Amino acid sequence: MIKITHSAVFVLDQDQALDFYVNKLGFEVNTDVDLGFMRWLTVNAPGQPDRQVLLELPGPPAHDPATAEQVRELLTKGATGFALGIQTDDVHKTYEEWKARGVEFVDQPTERDYGIDCGLRDPFGNNLRLVQPVGGPSSAADPSELARQNG
Repeated sequence: MIKITHSAVFVLDQDQALDFYVNKLGFEVNTDVDLGFMRWLTVNAPGQPDRQVLLELPGPPAHDPATAEQVRELLTKGATGFALGIQTDDVHKTYEEWKARGVEFVDQPTERDYGIDCGLRDPFGNNLRLVQPVGGPSSAADPSELARQNG
């Protein structure tokens, strides 16, 4: 058996990222450790510590200075592609709560074949999606069922 335990999003300021992901989106701090060569800062959805998101600065040890600058440039343009999908049991409620906390959305909740979703960006340009899947909070949309419905 394998499972995903960590993923990463690039950020330009880890303290600002921490404020956004914890205070605006409601994530929890999982790990915040100075490793000397980098700060290992992870967050997770409430009560889900087995799936962490690393809030990573472009730079060493993964990037030389020129590459780090290119990553920062792409990030600020919003050109890094899809970064993170966040599931909720009530997309409209979460949308309103986050909007009240100052989260900027790129579109409003929209009905789609797989559920209701909307897009937002973090302060650095990462593309995030908030989704309420078809069938409720605990079931991801079944592709075969969607294919049958859309015949």
